[in-house]
Amino acid sequence: MATGIELQDQGRQLLPFRESVLAMLGVASVSMLIALDQTIVGTALPRIVAELKGFELYAWVATAYMLASVITIPIFGRLGDLFGRKPFMLAAILLFTLASVLCGMATNMLFLVLARGLQGIGGGIMMGTVFATVADLFPDPRLRLRWLVFVTSAFGVANMVGPTLGGMLTQHGSWRLVFFVNVPVGLVALYFVHAFLPHLRHAREGGRLRLDWLGACVVAVTFGALQLVIELLPRQGWTTMTIMLAMIVLVFSLTLFFWEKRMGYPIIPVDMLLDRKLGPLFAMSVLGGFALFSLVFYVPLLFQGGYAMSPRSSGMLITPLLLGTTVGSFVNNRVVTRIRRANAILYVGFALSAFASLAVVVLRGNEPHLVWMACMGASGLGLGLVGTSLTVCSQQIVSRDHLGAATAMLQSLRTFGGMLGTAMTGALLGHLYTMGVNRSLDSYQATQWFKSFASPELLVDRADQAALISRLVSAGHAGDAMMNSARSALVESIHMGLVVAAVAALAGLCLAWFVPPVRVGNYP
Repeated sequence: MATGIELQDQGRQLLPFRESVLAMLGVASVSMLIALDQTIVGTALPRIVAELKGFELYAWVATAYMLASVITIPIFGRLGDLFGRKPFMLAAILLFTLASVLCGMATNMLFLVLARGLQGIGGGIMMGTVFATVADLFPDPRLRLRWLVFVTSAFGVANMVGPTLGGMLTQHGSWRLVFFVNVPVGLVALYFVHAFLPHLRHAREGGRLRLDWLGACVVAVTFGALQLVIELLPRQGWTTMTIMLAMIVLVFSLTLFFWEKRMGYPIIPVDMLLDRKLGPLFAMSVLGGFALFSLVFYVPLLFQGGYAMSPRSSGMLITPLLLGTTVGSFVNNRVVTRIRRANAILYVGFALSAFASLAVVVLRGNEPHLVWMACMGASGLGLGLVGTSLTVCSQQIVSRDHLGAATAMLQSLRTFGGMLGTAMTGALLGHLYTMGVNRSLDSYQATQWFKSFASPELLVDRADQAALISRLVSAGHAGDAMMNSARSALVESIHMGLVVAAVAALAGLCLAWFVPPVRVGNYP
């Protein structure tokens, strides 16, 4: 097994075919671990919050993971450029697997959120190294696209299995199993990476390495405060707390901007962000993540809480969304070398995603499952086309020395967009749901029952619903009608969140105009 290889070979691939296959199996197993966790948790999340209570932390189960990932992706993307990616990938797999066990052992929402943050550190390291590893192994872009089928296929298997598996484990076993299932997958990934992935290192000049740890801390404070502002502002308005948080966001953002411009190896490469060629790609990565994760984490709540579906049915209907992202990646890799401009794929992807998201808003819950699956699949297909196309375009634009940093930046910003989407949709959902329930209870002259309806977690737990309806009927109220009104309030609030996701996709469609022409193949 080759180890400690310096990346000075500029040929089409660095390893013979057999060794390339085994190395890519290791990379694919890591990508499967990442994808499985992202897809399996969303389906189980409504049941988790129904059991552990604390709906106010619903979004944090997702965003704690994303916030940790946003910080670690660029740091370890850069470290991988300098010291090789294999040691960091091995450490990340171990950390991720341990954190998964802690998530499965959680007894309250706060413990789960903290464990998810630890899991996000491992996931961020893996995301920051996986795609750049493929580029290291295969310098030739056309050959690289063909070998990427290993990664996209692994994502496809995880995306296809994840939501349905999450629903089945939650319905027939326990939501804790959706975290424990990461353990065997993590062990398999650990074996393949350790045994078959070579330790590739970039040749670099000597000198003292400076890592942007201060920048990482500032990013954490800035993004954490930003999420708190997004959550608290709709509920409290401009209070002393929200004003202070907004000032922290503003001051730390300015500090981050000027500090990063001084750093040799910044966590956020400001010059790269402001590059006229790369800037639109980074902005579209944020918007694509915003749209995707809004769907991943709130459509299951729409199905289970709004339309009273079982976790298993919800998982089956959400599966085409994640499967579609993998199909989109595969289609992109097959098509991008055969068209004059790779940019065209960005237009198609964002348009398809926006259309499908708006279609979900139009549907009312009594349509055949095939209709729902078609909408989910179309949205996933569009976002899959976008995600892979952004990576391909960026890797064609930047120099090889900055390839890892640009790839990691795309992944980091996609995750940041997902964090924004999850937080904003959650804040909008909570605010609109509260207003809708208040109006509904006022029409039934039953505002004294607001506390019982205050959290949407009620609409997921059927036992709690039956008990509340019984109490309402005993008090002389129309229990079933009031429960249906609460469901309608939840559906309408999630629909507004999906409209925002569709607007994000449309904004991405407009930004595609500013991407310079990119050609991957030898199209004349």
